[in-house]
Amino acid sequence: MAVPKCKVSKARRDKRRGSNWKLDAPSVSVCPKCGAPITPHRACKACGYYNGRQVLTVEAE
Repeated sequence: MAVPKCKVSKARRDKRRGSNWKLDAPSVSVCPKCGAPITPHRACKACGYYNGRQVLTVEAE
């Protein structure tokens, strides 16, 4: 059975674990129909278009 020779400090342990759990910022693209910022592969909440088709009904303000 493997036994550690020395105690691993909390700082060293957390430094090792911290690099694996970084979160990336969500990517943002521009809607080709209305120009609103949208996340990729989602229907635009401003105009309701996705892939050149109307998929959502959006009420005009």
